[in-house]
Amino acid sequence: MVDRTFEFLHHNEREEKPREKGITEIRGPYYDPMGPRELRDILETMGQYVDIYKFSGGSFALLPEEAVTELIDVCHEHDVKVSTGGYVENVLVRDNDKVDRYFEEAERLGFDIVEISSGFLAIGSDDMVRLTERCAEYDVQPKPEINVQFGAGGASDPETLEEQGQQSPEQAIEEGRRHLEAGADLLMVEAEGITEEVVEWRTDVAYQIANELGIENLVFEAPGPEMFEWYVKNFGPEVNLFVDNSQIVELECMRSGLWGKATTWGRVVSWKGDRE
Repeated sequence: MVDRTFEFLHHNEREEKPREKGITEIRGPYYDPMGPRELRDILETMGQYVDIYKFSGGSFALLPEEAVTELIDVCHEHDVKVSTGGYVENVLVRDNDKVDRYFEEAERLGFDIVEISSGFLAIGSDDMVRLTERCAEYDVQPKPEINVQFGAGGASDPETLEEQGQQSPEQAIEEGRRHLEAGADLLMVEAEGITEEVVEWRTDVAYQIANELGIENLVFEAPGPEMFEWYVKNFGPEVNLFVDNSQIVELECMRSGLWGKATTWGRVVSWKGDRE
């Protein structure tokens, strides 16, 4: 780990990268039109706590190639993997015959992870698992997303999503299990339908998915401090989370036990025991 100030004060120890627990994935260009200089600032100060950097909404397709590869290079300088985000959904709808070319281009540009998501799509589990299998043939890691909300991923209001209807958690769990068998190392758990854009949080679904698939295989999307606080409170500081880049410091203060909200301040702890 990089030296830090006030090292004589208590701090929950974190695994060094590459980590298997306590993975933090942050959002890249989308809500924030992030360029290389901003990314360097983030990673030069907080890079030791960031594991994955995710382009969202197909934002890489708007940028010059030099900008995309520079962002990827900056991440790699700090041992941060880079994900395409769920843009494969757009490829499936508009360029169905170019899926392999999409994987090839991600590999060529230096992406480490291709997210395999289907929140907007009416598509069968068999097809999604085949996408994971095909992606695994390239020099990129498939990272499938599982969800319980049809239409997830577009920040629709709760009432609209409720009209769309939720999917069975058992279906999401079975699909997730098949993705892991097909070569995926991690699964993204979509927040919509669980803690985001819902009338009432479905925390029972989060517990069910974690218990059935293994929390070590999951990255929970938590696009808000109240959401990642819930996951830290209930699964501990080494839960894997996806947050906005603006929240990395707040999340890490909570993981480390340095600070927190009223219900977590002074309560977040870890114990290494004989693990070392």
